[in-house]
Amino acid sequence: MYIQQSDLLWGLDKEFIQAFIQTSMKETHPQGYVLFNEGDPADFFFILVKGSISINLGDEEKTSYIVNHAGEAFGWSSLVGVEKYSASCVCLKESMFMRFTKEFVQEVTEADPTNGMEFYRRLARMLGNRMILSYHPEAEIVPAELNFTFGTGQDIESHT
Repeated sequence: MYIQQSDLLWGLDKEFIQAFIQTSMKETHPQGYVLFNEGDPADFFFILVKGSISINLGDEEKTSYIVNHAGEAFGWSSLVGVEKYSASCVCLKESMFMRFTKEFVQEVTEADPTNGMEFYRRLARMLGNRMILSYHPEAEIVPAELNFTFGTGQDIESHT
């Protein structure tokens, strides 16, 4: 299953990964489907299996982050104590992903503190790298040390 390719889960204990797979919900949605809007309750976390997802910030959707690699995570607000999503999320083409409730992720990470801590460290690194990329949207000026996945290296577009 593609979820094992996720940077957040790669190399973690097999039982830990299986716990994610067994209770996640696999969904496929068509192009244009809105997964969530900015300000909606942040109840779910997602890992892309295939397709392309646009994450839009702001009322006029001027900035966009593209999730388009199998295993890439989004909807992280639900995992860090934020009650509402900070962006809107739309399928750019038919997309398949695994959906997890925030309560489930909390249960799994608390049940296995070693793997749970590593999962959250990787999540923090992913978020930090996305933040750095938002400062440098042109790929040629992104420092070489950031050239790993964790959701980096994706297209960042400005709709101005």
